[in-house]
This record gives sequence, structure tokens and C-alpha cells, in this order.
Amino acid sequence: MSGPAVTRGADREEVAVRAAEVFATTADAARTVHGAAHVALSGGSTVGRVYELAGPMLPDWRDVHLWFGDERMVALDDGESNYRLSREHLDAPGATWHPVPTELPPEEAAAAYGRELAGVTLDLAVNGMGPDGHTASLFPGFDQVQQRGVCFAVHGSPKPPPERITLSMEVFNAARRILLVVTGADKAPMLARVLERADPAVPASLLERDVLEIVADAAALDG
Repeated sequence: MSGPAVTRGADREEVAVRAAEVFATTADAARTVHGAAHVALSGGSTVGRVYELAGPMLPDWRDVHLWFGDERMVALDDGESNYRLSREHLDAPGATWHPVPTELPPEEAAAAYGRELAGVTLDLAVNGMGPDGHTASLFPGFDQVQQRGVCFAVHGSPKPPPERITLSMEVFNAARRILLVVTGADKAPMLARVLERADPAVPASLLERDVLEIVADAAALDG
């Protein structure tokens, strides 16, 4: 197993530019090769900027399917919604959006989303990482980190809101490419552990290293 590719940005903006380029070029290439592109999105302020920059990089987003690596169990127009963040920041004319049915109870929403995603191979998963090493809504010490399947409900998240759904590590690691976007000195200790080895205590370190590109700023890489 090789280590992940690492791209250094001087600051958050450089990180966002590189990540946006990966997003747009991967989606464009995937639909050329496969007839469609499937991308899993995440939330967070840094990826919001990535989406803003990526939108104009493609003249149109037809045949690009936009999924969610995780979602908070709130209304889709709620300020905590990853769907709302993505729709507000990513101008993707012609794209097909696949929101999580958050109007359902968590287990039902996870099952429904799992059925919708079944059989789809992600061309790209855009992931972030928390200071505790979580990615998507796969948190340290939670059973979902190591469970097999497509999509799970998460209860009692250590980061609000407490109820979420998340794709599994199995789905992320089946993706053709994974992009992990990391900024800020508070992420440096866990990023160092991600780079060192795979460790179930650091969920982000379990992402498939052969297809993983980490785009991080100097603060996250150097502490």
C-alpha cells in the first residue's frame, strides 16, 4: 500500500483552488469516459469555497450526479444542511442532485439513500476532516467506522446536530478518487496521524491511500 498523494497550499485559498481543480477535472473526465460522473459532497466552510471555485470551471454540469457523503438530519433548507450549503455555493447547471431524504426518520433515510446509491461507484468523494480525525460522519469510537454496507444512521454525534446519516468507509474506499481537504493548525495533530498509518482511532486515516489525495494548507501540515 502506497501513501496518499499530498498537495500543499500556502493558505486556505490555495487549498480551495487546488481542490476545485480536482473536483471539476475529475467530474469532466469521468463523464467523458463513463458517460456520467458521480461525486459525493461534504459540508464545511472550506469546501463551500471549493464549490464556489469549481462551478465556473465547467461550462455545464450535465451528466454529473451530486451525492452526499453525509448529511445532518435537518430540513434541507436548514442552515446546518450540507445540501443547502452545497446548493448555495456550487453553481452546477444541469447537474442531477441527490439529496438525503431528511424528512424520514434516520434509519429510514439511511436505508432509502442506500437503495438509491446501490450499484453506483463514486468517481470522486470530496471529504473534510475534523480535529478529532472524523471524516463525513464517521466519528472515532463509533461502530459505523468499521461497519460494512452503504449508508448508516448516526445518533449522538459528538458534533452537533446529533442525528446524521453517513456513507460507509466501504463506499468511500470503492471510489475511483478521494479528495481530503484539510486546513487549520487545529487539524495538524490528526493529519500527522493520517499520514503515518491507518488507525481505526482516526477514521480519516482509513480512507484508501492508493486513491487518496490530501490537499492541506501549511498550518495543517506543519502545525
